[in-house]
Amino acid sequence: MEHDALDAGEARYELVISVDARRSGQYGDADKPRMRARIYRVLESAFAQAGVGRDAVHMEDRGDGVLVSVPGRIAVTRLLGLWMVEVHENLREENRSLLVPLGLRVAMHVGPVRHDSRGISGRAVDLTCRLADSSVARQLLDREQADLVLAVSDSLYADVVSAGGKFIEPARFSRARLALKEGEVSAWFHLPGRPAPDIGPSAPAEPGPTASGTTASGPAGAPAAAAPEHVRDDRDDEEDEGGDGDGDASARYTAQGDLSVHQHNVYQQPVHIGRVTGAGPRKD
Repeated sequence: MEHDALDAGEARYELVISVDARRSGQYGDADKPRMRARIYRVLESAFAQAGVGRDAVHMEDRGDGVLVSVPGRIAVTRLLGLWMVEVHENLREENRSLLVPLGLRVAMHVGPVRHDSRGISGRAVDLTCRLADSSVARQLLDREQADLVLAVSDSLYADVVSAGGKFIEPARFSRARLALKEGEVSAWFHLPGRPAPDIGPSAPAEPGPTASGTTASGPAGAPAAAAPEHVRDDRDDEEDEGGDGDGDASARYTAQGDLSVHQHNVYQQPVHIGRVTGAGPRKD
């Protein structure tokens, strides 16, 4: 307790998770409480199933979503792997009885976070929320008719995802370049239970340096990544969306990277990786 008092207001490196509901602005006043209850049920059950105590994490309500920070004593791989699997399975269970399925956009990033009596703040929090709200995340969720999309920062992919682990498969992530209000960043997108998403058609371009000191094909000196990279301008999304919209379907992409692996993906049957439940098979 004394240590916590001394650290009050100091930045701590933590995993930040932002969770947003798809098209939350289209829920009526009577439906929003049920939607919110489902989100909390999905997330809190996943924490319990992943062996993460509810009192070990910080959670803030965001109306149409949840903002979470997880202290460094809890392995990031557990949240990226087992916790995400449980979130996906819980969400699928919730959606079995819904005519309009609940869709979630989840983003993760590790960085310095400041706590105060009202919640958390910092650039790491801002970036995580931007990734969850990005047009790439929104469009993947809709176009692929998925229940869940995960976006991770470039640094989190390089430091954790790229090494793989239990329920973590780096080959199932695709890279995109996003032009946010704070500047251009790279992010990696994943649809749980599916192959790496094809973010969009484009022509290949020469790799160039990024703000994080990497190239468009990955860290300097590393072989070219198989996943495609695109630039999506999200700087005006808040004005275009009015806070609850899902982006402009006619928005332009500037292409970079090599699409040779992910162009014209055709899946012959449903693909799903996760825990086995007692329910019957269900197509995504």
